[in-house]
Amino acid sequence: MQEISQDKRREFIKKCGLVFASTVSLQASPNVFTNSKTPRYGMVVDLSRCVGCQSCTASCSMENDVPIAQFRTIVSEYEAKDDKGNGVIASLPRLCNHCQKPACIDVCPTGASYQRQNGIVKVDTQACISCALCVEACPYHARFLNKENLTADKCTLCDHRLRDGLLPACVESCVGASRIVGDLHDENSQIRKFLQTHKTMVLYSPKDTNPQVFYHGISQILAKNEESQEYKRVIHWSEELYVF
Repeated sequence: MQEISQDKRREFIKKCGLVFASTVSLQASPNVFTNSKTPRYGMVVDLSRCVGCQSCTASCSMENDVPIAQFRTIVSEYEAKDDKGNGVIASLPRLCNHCQKPACIDVCPTGASYQRQNGIVKVDTQACISCALCVEACPYHARFLNKENLTADKCTLCDHRLRDGLLPACVESCVGASRIVGDLHDENSQIRKFLQTHKTMVLYSPKDTNPQVFYHGISQILAKNEESQEYKRVIHWSEELYVF
């Protein structure tokens, strides 16, 4: 595979508008484990394995036929410094968090935004009236109005692939194997075992949405830069970590 230079990768990101200007905050992961026969899908993103290659973004767009310059998943990138003071790029994949308490569903006037029994949040395009209230309500900026069909659009964890026993496109294409998707209710699932043995955090929301996308390794990437103004602008988190 041909190696892509940092300059070319940054140029690609800027052209596609993949870097979020909004701030990012974190909070400790809640305990989500119950033993149930009904699956509850979630995702772990291991940032120690993410190389910021954007393969997840590209594969998602192709799999789900997302309009050009609109994205269901992105990789935000922030400038940081390593132990030696060298400049590095810290990557933070972003997508719908398929929350236990989705703010998008609460504000939808037609019921177009709904949650399946397995936890996946979806949009009924036939019922969507393009009001964009759900887009505004999402604290993770994970929704957008599809410019082709003018309905709300977002990540669905590729539920059409999950039903066929396949992995979501972003998980399958990740060159660093940084994404894990699975049933949080299955004590033998890979995601459940990972969460029980690793420290994880979730993106913070003042709306108490209880997101089901968990991040591992984020403090290792950015903690060394907590004195910089740039760091303080983009990220804050609690020192308390939960270990499941």
